[in-house]
Amino acid sequence: MFLIVGLGNPGEEYEHTRHNAGFDSLDLVAEEVGARYWKTECGALTAKGVWRDNDVVLAKPQSYMNTSGGPVKQLMNAYGVKPDHLIVIHDELDIDPGTIRVKFGGGHAGHNGLRSICDKLGTRDWFRVRCGIGRPPGRMPVVDWVLGRPKKEQADDFSQATHLASQAALSLITDGLDKTQQRFN
Repeated sequence: MFLIVGLGNPGEEYEHTRHNAGFDSLDLVAEEVGARYWKTECGALTAKGVWRDNDVVLAKPQSYMNTSGGPVKQLMNAYGVKPDHLIVIHDELDIDPGTIRVKFGGGHAGHNGLRSICDKLGTRDWFRVRCGIGRPPGRMPVVDWVLGRPKKEQADDFSQATHLASQAALSLITDGLDKTQQRFN
């Protein structure tokens, strides 16, 4: 069984913002794995599906980004998922818009959602699918950029990144890290 977590903030005011790239990507994964029914469980919205004979649990923590680790840990315990079967999809400032990167392990690079997961799990060793949102233009504050909704060309880049992220998450399950990195990085 794999647990795929999309990071974001709950609530209409955050829908389709750059910071919710994980939620948007997870919605695309849900379509692919046939997950149609979402329920509240362990502080997250969850849905179940199957991908190439692998059971998959999808999760959108509802505790806000900076406390995502609690629901992730609870779900891992509830389903008996080990860190090497955890895939976290999140926004990434240091990657160009429209592109993604996949890796296993690493730091949190100042990302509060990743920091929370590291703290709660006591390990940094899980898969990350990093959705590029790029840095804000000019002197725009980072918080305004990540909590903003992409417009025009930026919206196309955002859509492309979330699509690629959804495909990369599924590729990790069937093809492993090396092949997924060769295809998407």
